[in-house]
Amino acid sequence: MKTSRRFFLTGAGAIAMAAISGAASAQDVIGEVLGSSRRGNWDDEFDARVSQGAKVASTLPVFSQQTVAYTQQAIGQYQNIAAQGGWPVVPATKKLKLGVEDPDVEILRKRLMVSGDLSSRAGLSSSFDTYVDAALKRFQARHGLPADGVMGQYTYAAMNISAQVRLGQLETNLGRLQAQAGTLGQRYVNVNIPAAQVEAVEDDRVVLRHTAIVGKVDRQSPIVNSKINEIVVNPYWNAPVSIVRKDIIPLMRKNPNYLTDNKIRLIAPDGSEVDPMTVDWSTEEAAKYLFRQDPGAINAMASVKINFPSPDGVYMHDTPQQSLFNKLMRFDSSGCVRVQNVRDLVTWILRDTPGWSRQHFEQTIKTGENTPVPVTNPVPVYFTYVSAWSTGDGVVQFRDDIYGRDGVDELQITSAL
Repeated sequence: MKTSRRFFLTGAGAIAMAAISGAASAQDVIGEVLGSSRRGNWDDEFDARVSQGAKVASTLPVFSQQTVAYTQQAIGQYQNIAAQGGWPVVPATKKLKLGVEDPDVEILRKRLMVSGDLSSRAGLSSSFDTYVDAALKRFQARHGLPADGVMGQYTYAAMNISAQVRLGQLETNLGRLQAQAGTLGQRYVNVNIPAAQVEAVEDDRVVLRHTAIVGKVDRQSPIVNSKINEIVVNPYWNAPVSIVRKDIIPLMRKNPNYLTDNKIRLIAPDGSEVDPMTVDWSTEEAAKYLFRQDPGAINAMASVKINFPSPDGVYMHDTPQQSLFNKLMRFDSSGCVRVQNVRDLVTWILRDTPGWSRQHFEQTIKTGENTPVPVTNPVPVYFTYVSAWSTGDGVVQFRDDIYGRDGVDELQITSAL
């Protein structure tokens, strides 16, 4: 991949910063916090940002040489924080939010100052003012939490993981970043499993970012390195054997009309259709059949399926259950990845496929007919596992280590709550 001038101005600069971050660039951050004046709001003369770091939102891909450089810088900063004793534990006993006056808010202020979300010039007080609100929202955004400015159980859990543990998480994930950054190509799709997020990347810039639903802890999404070679509009859904055994057979025992109600057909190995009423559902006899759901509004993949070769048989798709994208913990699939606003992603994938404009794509969906579309220029796709990275000065991203691959139980927040 061609290295841009911008990388030398930002990425190389970040590497230089990483080398000195343990000293001058992050000098005595704890001392600065402890030396803060005691006031509830900033002086009128103080017009700096609530944080000294960059904005959380970024078009920088997870797998970028600049991300590697910023993550190295963050490691230096966290080494400094850990060496000075880390940050205080905020008592997880109250629903702190804007307008609250409580002694614990002073501890919260200190915590947010140490991590760089709140300037030490904001002062220390028990007032949960607009500056604390903005700083907390920034913290929540960096941790993949709803930025609502309210101290709930997930925010407390993320906030009270020690600086030493977070440092280890950054170091573990730096190795993952270094192994792949700059090697994925100029145009690709990356599914970051812990973030439950999809990035469409072009020329080292995220052009689309999508919320996703990924695999449950007991049905994990695998690591994937493949190429998207087909889009199926109005797909049939063929239920995996694991879902047949774990979900469909038990449901048929409770409701014999389940298959009919959901427009799922039983197909024998010879291609003939089987009447569900002729099957003994008290056994797993049905697992030998293909369970195929017709295209339509209630189809498990809804309007579209994104295909690529995979030894695990996974794929990406739409879903009729759009409300799932609003969940805090989006680890709810059987291994495949559901993509919010998937039609935008498909339009980007089909950009070089003649005849498949967004208008034609939408018209084809309306027909309800199963339509496979070969992708003219197959797009590389990766399912990856990165739970900590940095996309800018002071913008350190952390996510729940949902599958426990970072080796520290404390980082599996979902399991602990």
